[in-house]
Amino acid sequence: MRIFYWAGFAAFLLDQISKYIVIHLMDLSRIRAIDVMPPILNFRYGENRGINFGILSDAPDASRWVLIGLALVICFGVYFWMRRAKVGVLAQISAGLLVGGALANVADRVIYGYVLDFLNMSCCGINNPFVFNVADIFIFAGAIGLVFFVDDPKKAGKATAKKHK
Repeated sequence: MRIFYWAGFAAFLLDQISKYIVIHLMDLSRIRAIDVMPPILNFRYGENRGINFGILSDAPDASRWVLIGLALVICFGVYFWMRRAKVGVLAQISAGLLVGGALANVADRVIYGYVLDFLNMSCCGINNPFVFNVADIFIFAGAIGLVFFVDDPKKAGKATAKKHK
């Protein structure tokens, strides 16, 4: 479980540090746009009050607390799953990234009332209007990692049974 904790802590910290540097120190909240490596990587200031792609962004402020509660329930669920399951290092890292990223976005919702986003990527003549943050990357990578790195106990049991026959 130590790996799970460290991965989660690293994801949380990297997200919060990146937001502090880009939004506050580089003053993106005032400037609103910084072209880093156009069009591939740009910083665009965003306040996400909803979920992915701005869904539910017009919902009342109470929805913020519903989203915080939902994120915490998912984090506790993943935490207890990791404590009970016998999973490998990569699955623990994946779970830690997911939980750390989710908690970083929860911290934003508690502190600011919305999730701070600043990353924008476009390519090949396609102008992507959406912004995201480092925590979103960790959440996505962690979820994908759990899909690939958690063994299905039913399959493992069948494979073991076949080997012993």
